[in-house]
Amino acid sequence: MEKFTKLSGIAAPLRMINVDTDIIIPKQFLKTIKRAGLGKHAFNDIRYNEDGSEKADFILNREPYRQAKILITGENFGCGSSREHAPWAILDMGFTCVIAESYGDIFYNNSFKNGILPIRLPKEQVEILMKEVEENPSAPIEVDLEKQTITRGNKFSFPFEVESFRKHCLINGLDDIGLTEVKGTKISAFENDDKNKRPWI
Repeated sequence: MEKFTKLSGIAAPLRMINVDTDIIIPKQFLKTIKRAGLGKHAFNDIRYNEDGSEKADFILNREPYRQAKILITGENFGCGSSREHAPWAILDMGFTCVIAESYGDIFYNNSFKNGILPIRLPKEQVEILMKEVEENPSAPIEVDLEKQTITRGNKFSFPFEVESFRKHCLINGLDDIGLTEVKGTKISAFENDDKNKRPWI
């Protein structure tokens, strides 16, 4: 998993609430267990026409938002059914940070495990960010995980909360497998000791 310390880039405003996981990645794309390649199917039903062409009015199909690394959206993002493909699709589309008032619990937890930083902010601050990136689309937003701040030049700086263990994992690029590998020396020592104590196992 890639380390996340500081991110500076274009942010895209997705003015929708209750975006469930079926909107993020529709069920017909859940057959794969590969993480790569899902980005082209993210938001499929609201992103493309029936003939496969892009919908011109969908915000993520417009420049410069195609290049966005940060997604700013409405409350209850990622609600609905449990599917780890949802954060996979978001990440493969290029987003490593999502900012919203609230999230579906499973999506929120899965995001951290896949290298995405989901930030909760009060509604009024989300709205300020939305307006800022709509009026100045090419101006970068900076997300600093170590300082726990979201900054837009000299205009504003919003603090955000993140649980210390999750922060540690993101900064060090540790997913569940990585956390186990960190303890490799202790695991090996235990196994060797156990072989001496119980050679019949």
